[in-house]
Amino acid sequence: MTANEAALGALKQYFGYDSFRPGQSGLVDAILAGRDALGVMPTGAGKSVCYQIPAMLLPGVTVVISPLISLMRDQVDGLNDAGIPAAFINTTQAGDEQGMVLAQAAAGDVKLLYVAPERLETERFRNFASRVSISLIAVDEAHCVSQWGQDFRSSYLGIGEFIAGLPSRPIVAAFTATATERVRRDIVSMLGLNNPQITVTGFDRDNLYFDVIRMETKRKASWVAQYVAEHADESGIVYCATRKETEALAASLNHAVPMLRGAGAGAGASDAAGGSGAGVASAMPNGPVAVAYHGGMSPDVRERAQRDFVTDRVPVVVATNAFGMGIDKSNVRYVIHHNMPESIEAYYQEAGRAGRDGEPSRCTLLWNESDIVTRRRLLDNDYENERLTPQEQEIVRMSKRRLLDGMIGYCRTTECLHTYMTRYFGETTPCTTDGGKCAGGCTNCVSTFETIDVTDIARAISRCVHDVMYDFDEQGRPTRMPVRQGLGSGKIVAILRGSRAQDLLSRGFDRCPSYGQLKDAPEARVRDVLSQMATDGFLFISEGRLPIVGFGTRAAQTVAPDFHYEIKRIERKRESGSRARGLASASVAGDSGVAFGAYVPDDDEEALFQRLRELRRDIAQEIGKPPYIVFSDRTLRDMARIRPVTDAQFLAVNGVGESKLRQYGRRFMEAVAAFGAA
Repeated sequence: MTANEAALGALKQYFGYDSFRPGQSGLVDAILAGRDALGVMPTGAGKSVCYQIPAMLLPGVTVVISPLISLMRDQVDGLNDAGIPAAFINTTQAGDEQGMVLAQAAAGDVKLLYVAPERLETERFRNFASRVSISLIAVDEAHCVSQWGQDFRSSYLGIGEFIAGLPSRPIVAAFTATATERVRRDIVSMLGLNNPQITVTGFDRDNLYFDVIRMETKRKASWVAQYVAEHADESGIVYCATRKETEALAASLNHAVPMLRGAGAGAGASDAAGGSGAGVASAMPNGPVAVAYHGGMSPDVRERAQRDFVTDRVPVVVATNAFGMGIDKSNVRYVIHHNMPESIEAYYQEAGRAGRDGEPSRCTLLWNESDIVTRRRLLDNDYENERLTPQEQEIVRMSKRRLLDGMIGYCRTTECLHTYMTRYFGETTPCTTDGGKCAGGCTNCVSTFETIDVTDIARAISRCVHDVMYDFDEQGRPTRMPVRQGLGSGKIVAILRGSRAQDLLSRGFDRCPSYGQLKDAPEARVRDVLSQMATDGFLFISEGRLPIVGFGTRAAQTVAPDFHYEIKRIERKRESGSRARGLASASVAGDSGVAFGAYVPDDDEEALFQRLRELRRDIAQEIGKPPYIVFSDRTLRDMARIRPVTDAQFLAVNGVGESKLRQYGRRFMEAVAAFGAA
């Protein structure tokens, strides 16, 4: 039997799948061949399988480095449920309990051992690692090792040193959902990956509908409450920028949503969305609608909030970005950002918590100008790292400011949001389309909105970027060769608006042909266009303490006769009637009347799906685990379609392995048979 055949056999045995998803097979084969690997795959694409399958086939133990102890238990529970011996070591355990787990791993009774990066620095774990056969080290959320990523963590800097200190170097595999080319290079360097197999699958998630709505802060809470009420049977996450906002919004939802539901809210939007994910909130009508989650809460309160959410006791969690990295809950049907995140990486990772099971889901971003101010203030005041010098910290701050510019560009772009997102991560292939609209769906492809023609501003900015590299004489004639490297964005804007600042005049920038060319344009507008041009590839802003504006890969287009450039008008068109009073210019159900291209089963199949969900909830309560660990929504939908009544038929259901058949098969097949006989 070849290694690939063994891997496919393990995939079917433990996870119930007949074939690997795109990108998985190459990574699994490389790891089994003893080669280091780096996998960059979107959330929900199955990164964990790429190290879990090799872990079962390689000798010794696999150490999985994961940043959040709060989700280790769910990961381990899910693996044990699938018949894979896994365990974790973290601060929630007493010393003797940790000792027992380490002893089991040393004896070969544990194949996957989950630890936080801080654990690698303890003497006890280093002693364990020095005497145990470690075949593979898997680094989850590997972008945390890079200072150029959105979630740099100093604890990740010690992973490379830990690996280098082992008596025998294991295979090292790193995985992340969000990494630009620069971050990927950092991961390879910082972790010391040797000639790794690098697999970057497509970033697009075509089961996600992306929606961007500019909204005054005072209207956001009522919008979110309306949306939650209209999607009463669905599970969702609402992200806020601050701890105070999470608690206030959770309290607001618990007050407002029951009243909205009592008034009959929920029929229109929920029906339009195809009713996917039904049966969550409606199962417990008298309980709270939402719980808050943030880093300032005590560990037991945070743990209880997360457990209530992942076990479907509470349908909505309102959280800061302390919640959700790598969360395994698969049936999250919507993610709403109450405030603008700090980067595209952060947004894509947080929005990617929706639809991990592949079912249609929605990601909505509410933003306004004050969000930008808040984010910039947080960037400047909330970044300290003892491992970096003050100069290095300032470089990181500048990098994070540019990441924020990319996020602002996402809010203001007029192009397809799927295309914007994937191009940011280096993909040049546009998203798939259906009748001129992106397959996943986004507000820019299905909605109409007002735009501003900024072609002349964009041309002037491009000309100024060229001009500042030359000296000009009194007649405005340039030198033959460039004499400067360029200037930062602030200086470019100042020159275009005709600033009389002494440092500009003393260097002769008032002789540039583009000097004062935009003196009548609002400074904020010029800055917005420059930022958008950088995110759209017309300009390039260098890294470093003094970032310089240069030309991007699309710069030549700005001098073409047919060049045309638009950005969204900040204020949207007002709509008449109750729709304008109640929500925003984009309704919670989507302007097209259908939120996304959801699969809509027939009534009989939907009824069986709901029956199976009820059984799943009962079983989950009996065993004290989240429902999605029993089966995902996608598996239950496949079960409702196939209607298995024999073991062979049950194993044919997507996502059913041998362990699941032994544990749950009889009860689900009895439910299917009873439904057919009714």
